[in-house]
Amino acid sequence: MFKINDLTSKRALPIRLALLVFWLTMFTLGGMAQGNISTVSNNDQATFLPKSAESTLAANEARKFNDTHSLPLLIVASTSNGGRIAPEKINEVRSSARDLKNIQIGSNSRFSDFILGPIVTIPNKDQSAILIPIQLDTNQTNKLDSDGKKSLSTVVEEVRKHIADNQKDATLKFFVSGPAGIAADLGGAFAGIDLTLLLVALVLVFIILLVVYRSLLLPLAVLFTAFTALCGAVLVVYQLAKASVVDLNGQTQGILAILVVGATTDYCLLLISRYREELSSGGVPSNAMSRALRGTWEPILASGGTVIAGLLTLLLSDLSSTASLGPIASIGIIFAMFAALTLLPGLLLVPGKHARVMFWPAKIQQSSGDAVLEGTKIDYIDERISKNHPFWNKISTFVTKRGRVVWVATTVVLVAFAAFAPSFKANGVSTLDTFMKPTESVEGFRVIGDKFQSGSAQPTTVVISNKLYSDAVKEISQINGVATVVPQSDLPSIPGQSAPANTRPTVVDDQVLLNVTTTMPAEDAQSAQVVRNIRTVAHKIDQSSLVGGPAAQNLDTQETARVDFVKIVPVVLLVIFFMLVLLLRSVVAPVLIIVANIVSFASAMGLCALLFNHVFGFSGSDASVPIYAFVFLVALGIDYTIFLMSRVREESRHYGTEVGVRHGVAVTGGVITSAGVVLAATFAALAVVPLLFMVQLAVIVALGIVIDTFIVRSLLVPGVVLEFGDRVWWPSALNKRASDNLQ
Repeated sequence: MFKINDLTSKRALPIRLALLVFWLTMFTLGGMAQGNISTVSNNDQATFLPKSAESTLAANEARKFNDTHSLPLLIVASTSNGGRIAPEKINEVRSSARDLKNIQIGSNSRFSDFILGPIVTIPNKDQSAILIPIQLDTNQTNKLDSDGKKSLSTVVEEVRKHIADNQKDATLKFFVSGPAGIAADLGGAFAGIDLTLLLVALVLVFIILLVVYRSLLLPLAVLFTAFTALCGAVLVVYQLAKASVVDLNGQTQGILAILVVGATTDYCLLLISRYREELSSGGVPSNAMSRALRGTWEPILASGGTVIAGLLTLLLSDLSSTASLGPIASIGIIFAMFAALTLLPGLLLVPGKHARVMFWPAKIQQSSGDAVLEGTKIDYIDERISKNHPFWNKISTFVTKRGRVVWVATTVVLVAFAAFAPSFKANGVSTLDTFMKPTESVEGFRVIGDKFQSGSAQPTTVVISNKLYSDAVKEISQINGVATVVPQSDLPSIPGQSAPANTRPTVVDDQVLLNVTTTMPAEDAQSAQVVRNIRTVAHKIDQSSLVGGPAAQNLDTQETARVDFVKIVPVVLLVIFFMLVLLLRSVVAPVLIIVANIVSFASAMGLCALLFNHVFGFSGSDASVPIYAFVFLVALGIDYTIFLMSRVREESRHYGTEVGVRHGVAVTGGVITSAGVVLAATFAALAVVPLLFMVQLAVIVALGIVIDTFIVRSLLVPGVVLEFGDRVWWPSALNKRASDNLQ
């Protein structure tokens, strides 16, 4: 039967050649897919909502009243000093607005091909600003242009360029904003970010590996392995997204890149650590690699399998973007494991019998004695560990001697930070606050909010019975935050203007569509409460009524994310618990580890709540941030637990739990902390994406991994295991201490 460590034998030459062809194919085709993956990405959150969401049902009914698919593009002009615009200048703006139809979009289109209805010019009451609302046809803007970009981005860019090139009056300042402008700027935040994000992550990993290994070739081999694994994952994800099997967005793209690079590097670190240990014991490099693979393939597959199991619980989410992250990230972990176990060994053995050159200029100390074998006296083993791992041997000795003090003290500190976790604000934020850098669309929205009824651009819609709509108009009009309630009619409407008197509403299937203009834009976080109040009133009048629109979609997205957190967290913990039971063959140890993970996550969220609320001054966070943070911190944190506890269990089988903990912490401490630093650094790279969600996720996960690596795995878990002693392995045979081997 073929075993993975046989990959280094001569009889495995055909398999090695097949693996070489496979990875070269992944590198080539996956590299091309990297450049095209944005073409199958979609950042419209409305498409991620479940079909049962009220806003989704309302949107389906609203299409009966207006079969067009439109997205408002709002151009606003205001004076730099806030003064009145002269009548002749208003006329000049009107004339320029009519010329917008002739803007060249690409090589074969004009702006008129992308718009619905007329282009009108609306001064505000004091004539200090002018609004030009344009309805874009999303059937056209969702297509790809010749450069592979969504046409929406191209349209907005060309409109902005045209206005800038033809701006003659320095006293007027123009902003191309509205939902279309926001969408274009959101796409711009991700445009080209894949390459930037990847380069930042790879550079950070390279620097860390240089410090860890004091070698040049070794970090390059690890980075090539990680990048090739990412190419393979991207290739598969690209094909799945292209076939509409999974929903892909910019956030998931960034997370996939970071996850694959970080996880692959972690697995490579574990293999290299064991390989270096085997090389120091003597023998030819191929035999050392064979022994290293034999000692690491099981914990790598076990840790990767546990991470995958945790990630796949995201399939329970009702948001398709979150649900799709599960299989997408799992594909990344599969390629990370496979690359570390098949590609990296081949790279390390390229120099043949001179394989030690991969560690140059660092030197591998050659052991004067034989490799440590089962049954070797404990004093000799302690001497070897003290020599090879001096720093972590001191840490492990301290933890062993002061186990109770260590775990109690660390628990008190972590619980103190965890006490602030409830203050973490995850009730959603204004779309305008999601941008970390000033954008034209955000500035334009603020001008519109000051000068116009900003909620008229994307009204909240109410589909209600024809017999009851007049009551709904009266009641909804009284709600705080509602400006106007206008029934949909066959006459064309202009944003910011009321319908003519005695206009009869359009009736479809004995239902009427009400357009509710709010005093704040749909992107404002305060609009969520207005939508809740509208739903309360509408449902009281007509139980079958449906409230939708962009503000309702934002609200449904946040509420669905909160439900997902309550639903997914217990399942993740249960899945990981059973995986740990299978791996450690114990019930007590997995329970202790799960509790430690919960405390670790809560402390990270509490510390971040303090930072976000009082240091960075963030207005809040998206409701999906906690679920993303939980899955990554708990699932990835299990990696380090498995690295540690698998070695502790191995040592405990021969020398008892106390010695097993001391040896386990000493031997794995270096690789675990190195891997933790690498993973924290790669997730911190997400902060280069100028969006609040990505910055917050970067801070939470990076900080959580540092806490998990340096405190939980190095101090808390070993201390608790020592407190329970051999009982930690119940009901396995290790519950009875194997003290005879200590003689």
